[in-house]
Amino acid sequence: MQNNNLSKTTSLITTALLTVFLSSPFGYAQQDSKNKLPEIGAAGSSVLSIDKERQIGDAMMRHLRASQPIIHDPILTEYINDLGNRMVRHAQDVNYNFEFFLINNKEINAFAFFGGHIGVHSGLITTATTESELASVLAHEISHVTQRHLARKMEASSRNQPLTMAGMISGVLLALVNPTVGMAALSTTMAASQQAGINYTRGNEKEADRVGIQLLANSGFNPMGAPNFFAKLSEKYRYTSKPPAMLLTHPMPESRIAEARVRAQNFGAPQIAPSLSFELAKTRIQARYQSTPKDNIRLYLAKLDKQQYSYQAVAQYGLAIAYFENKQYSQAQEILEQLRTQERNNLFYIDVLTDTYIQLEQFDAALAMLAEVEKLMPKNQVVALNYANALLSAKKYQQAEQVLQDFLLIDKNNYLANDLLTQVYQAQKNMAMMHATKAEVLALLGAYPRAIDELQTGYNFANEKGNEKPLIKKRIKARIIQLQEQEEKLKRLN
Repeated sequence: MQNNNLSKTTSLITTALLTVFLSSPFGYAQQDSKNKLPEIGAAGSSVLSIDKERQIGDAMMRHLRASQPIIHDPILTEYINDLGNRMVRHAQDVNYNFEFFLINNKEINAFAFFGGHIGVHSGLITTATTESELASVLAHEISHVTQRHLARKMEASSRNQPLTMAGMISGVLLALVNPTVGMAALSTTMAASQQAGINYTRGNEKEADRVGIQLLANSGFNPMGAPNFFAKLSEKYRYTSKPPAMLLTHPMPESRIAEARVRAQNFGAPQIAPSLSFELAKTRIQARYQSTPKDNIRLYLAKLDKQQYSYQAVAQYGLAIAYFENKQYSQAQEILEQLRTQERNNLFYIDVLTDTYIQLEQFDAALAMLAEVEKLMPKNQVVALNYANALLSAKKYQQAEQVLQDFLLIDKNNYLANDLLTQVYQAQKNMAMMHATKAEVLALLGAYPRAIDELQTGYNFANEKGNEKPLIKKRIKARIIQLQEQEEKLKRLN
């Protein structure tokens, strides 16, 4: 499914977040008072509960959706969550679900914050050579979360002057996403020594290395991916004035890289075949989100001509996306249909082929393909969202509505699903539900006042004379109360 240019709002919940953070030490969710970490202790858990971390993490995630170029791409979202959760399953003391997401940014960076949210810049994926290298970064961030490093650091900072914490707030999230800009924002309100409060200590980094490398090995990846990737970054940017974002927040002195290499070698270096999913995800980012379609066509034609690929299918896939982005839909269709003869249920191929069929108005072909796959993978987000999009394009609105409503029962906060459902209701001229569903999109961006306004508008449509819909009115009134309570809950955190 193509990443739509979805509308965004600048009406955020910054004030509510500020209220929360001025009264709360920062923390990484994962472990409660039962957790035993002899080197550091259980600081952080006594003043920042798991429930409070969830609430703060949820609020920050809504802020990021509204302010950062998050990649709302179902196949890439599914890939990065599958990869991350393969390691979360082997982690200790996991108290809630992790959420991994991608930001369209060529910077090499990854970051974690409250509630198990882990963001990965697209540049990190395209820089990694192997899936084990990418997995090593996720394992490292997971380990910062499970060890509650930032919670402990911020608890110590909270014992300082209140104004220090107040000055820190506005730049913390920005510093996570963009360390260069974020650090500059923080430095206007804090002394250099105080500014360092958001960074991890050397002990934190070593512990995250130790736990992360073990997690990497236990999850079936090559533990050498960790020292190899960080050594590559350190060497590449050794003499540059602008190191990547990751090296600003995760400094890599030679001694630390050497220690990580020794630790990884203790687990051995298993021979792992190149991951097709990793290569396809990397190629999808390059072909869809980087460079121009014409340049990418030349790039992948050259790769195929010179046989410069780990899998031929990966280069063909990149070429098909480049053709699609260049509106050469017939050429894209030919390649993708050929790829499906090799691996019929590969969702990377099915996703782009669906978009291609839609552009060529071959709706029957798209729907037949997706109906077949849906039987094998019911409620899979890639299948459900593509199926709904194809049904919407084919003007089969009731079926599209049903597919999306069923999917939202298991993933109510899916941004694309709510946006698609808004379009379905608009096409049906069901204005009450269109405004109600648009409110859900706005709520996911943290724009609660605007979401409540949309709900009130939807209520008015449902209340029109001769068109009264009592059940919808009750649902909308209940949802208004829920959103008001969510907004109040943020304020009550202080």
